[in-house]
Amino acid sequence: MGNNKVLGIALLVIGIILLVFGYNASQSLGEQMAESFTGRFSDQTMWYIIVGAASVVVGAVLTLRK
Repeated sequence: MGNNKVLGIALLVIGIILLVFGYNASQSLGEQMAESFTGRFSDQTMWYIIVGAASVVVGAVLTLRK
């Protein structure tokens, strides 16, 4: 297995973990209240989701590329 595939798998795992953290953070009571008043999630929650999604995409490309 090449270095790119190992890096891709690692990025996929890290991205999935960050997405789970972001989802769990967005479902917390404090986050729901903040969203109801401001109309958006906190910066930390958004970074979890954005970095997690980007990591999953890059990891998938690295893993599936020949």
